[in-house]
Amino acid sequence: VAIKQVSLGKQSQKELIVNELVVVRDNTHPNIVNYLDSYLVGDKLWIIMEYMDGGPLSSVIKEVLMDEGEMAAICQE
Repeated sequence: VAIKQVSLGKQSQKELIVNELVVVRDNTHPNIVNYLDSYLVGDKLWIIMEYMDGGPLSSVIKEVLMDEGEMAAICQE
């Protein structure tokens, strides 16, 4: 699993985080990292998700030069 820690003290719009959790909780797909659970630990929200071995897509996009067809395939998935 992977644990994403969100500091709630620094968030001005906590309802956006709750809405995001509801969306990821209610939607599962074999091509996305799925939500497993969440916990409130002190002033931090711990979001438990499936572990993704390659790291986040945002890191891949920043470091890998892709052509338009590859970008389209990622967007489609």
